[in-house]
Amino acid sequence: MRYNYNGKNINIPDEDIKRSMDVLHMTKEKAIQLWLEDEGYEENEVVEALTAKAKENKINKGAKSDKPRKQVKRERKPDAEKENIIQILAKALENEGITPQITNIGKIIEFSVGENNYKLDLIKKRPPKK
Repeated sequence: MRYNYNGKNINIPDEDIKRSMDVLHMTKEKAIQLWLEDEGYEENEVVEALTAKAKENKINKGAKSDKPRKQVKRERKPDAEKENIIQILAKALENEGITPQITNIGKIIEFSVGENNYKLDLIKKRPPKK
């Protein structure tokens, strides 16, 4: 839809106007006015006053903070079952003449076959939610 605003021809998408009319239950004129305010062609005094007040109080979008987050080091609980599986896999590779390296007990085995390097990462899946 072509709209003449202060001597400027503005192309307002019809679907935006229709959506505003349907969702917000407003007239076509109010929907056009809302679109012009949203796109910065007109200023809404209430919105400008609230924006200025928010800037005075330094309200930011989201939960950003100037302080760096404290890094928490997490300790993993030892999992005997996973450690046992890694040991079984390592022994199986040794039986085939491959020398494995357990880089993370209970999780990762690395080994080479010829010129190729491999890494096995054992992941325990969570039980499905009920």
